[in-house]
Amino acid sequence: MDLNGKKVIVTGGSDGIGRHICLKLAAAGCTLAILGRNTERLAQVGDEVRAAGAAAAWTYSCDMQNSGEIAATAQQILADLRAVDVLINNAGVWHKTGPLDEISDEMVAATLQTNLTGTIQLTRALLPALRSRDEAAIVNVISKSGVIAQAGQSVYTASKYGMRGFTEVLKADEADSGLRVAGLYQSGTNTGMFAKAGEDVPNHIFTEPEDLADVVVFMLSRPPKLWMHEVRIEL
Repeated sequence: MDLNGKKVIVTGGSDGIGRHICLKLAAAGCTLAILGRNTERLAQVGDEVRAAGAAAAWTYSCDMQNSGEIAATAQQILADLRAVDVLINNAGVWHKTGPLDEISDEMVAATLQTNLTGTIQLTRALLPALRSRDEAAIVNVISKSGVIAQAGQSVYTASKYGMRGFTEVLKADEADSGLRVAGLYQSGTNTGMFAKAGEDVPNHIFTEPEDLADVVVFMLSRPPKLWMHEVRIEL
């Protein structure tokens, strides 16, 4: 896919991996719709991607835990962009590791809604627009927790295994529509996700978010006859 001029939606784009994906896509000449919860960070990333070469950029404050906001944001994006070529589902939250009975009801709900249900809802709202394009793609940034079970991550892993299943079935469902679907299963990444959950981890040993962003751009920019259905990144 030639990314220049493509219209791309990135969730969780105001920070971490999402921000770096937006910057890399901006340098490739994409038009960007960037979703996040923090309006101040969104505005900053919007300015950064315009400076980096984005054809245009819109920012949308959207909480992936709020189904009403998801539906309204999807409709606003379609009104603003008038078309969508690529959806990158990247938004996610982490819960502090520990036994299941030490994870609060609120954290269970937030993790499953943000990491899985909200992504399904947004994707469903945008599917008709994506199918209408001559070449379109969905890339789900999932985590290696979608393929490997690790102690203390029961709810997080459930959300990521769910995302893996969602990705695989969506790929099968869209096999004849021309819409391509892929999953990225990355190892630990040097972002603020763990700190936000109160988890003290050695971030400096993890994959850098800008390197993962390079992988996403590489996946999307392959020639028409080549598609990377699944990519796994390990340290």
